[in-house]
Amino acid sequence: MSRADREAAARRVMERTPPPVPPELYADAVRLGSRLLHRQVVVRRLLWVLLCVAVVAFTVWAVTVQPWVEPPSETTPPLEGW
Repeated sequence: MSRADREAAARRVMERTPPPVPPELYADAVRLGSRLLHRQVVVRRLLWVLLCVAVVAFTVWAVTVQPWVEPPSETTPPLEGW
């Protein structure tokens, strides 16, 4: 198939009238779109809440355990010559 044939075939396809769209399709698309948008908002809020809970839990753990402080020595040097 030459380039001119492909272009002619493409023009024929584009010049055809589009098939009729069922009237209830618009309402279904709007309903589905609003449902997906609502679900997206709920998921985003849930993830923000989980992130905030994780930050608070980490902060409480860090303040309680204080991982930046060196732990005390568990052994002492022998006391000789006293």
